[in-house]
Amino acid sequence: MKSFEQQLQRLEQLGNDIKRNDVTLEEALKYFEEGITLARGMEKELDKIEGKIQILMNQPNPQDKTGAAPVLDLFSVSGEEL
Repeated sequence: MKSFEQQLQRLEQLGNDIKRNDVTLEEALKYFEEGITLARGMEKELDKIEGKIQILMNQPNPQDKTGAAPVLDLFSVSGEEL
């Protein structure tokens, strides 16, 4: 199975191939079908990853005696939440 990054790269390539001036309608349809299949598979993979992240975020922090979920500052600037 290809990595997510490889699948994304292929999807981008298909989009560029469809935009070419010399592509036939049949080729464009073939590229589109492949792209839809790839996109749906990638969406399922992202949903799985999101589910795992939600589970991890809702687990109590073993170092925190209150049992609160961990606070991550992935989307903060200088400690301020966005």
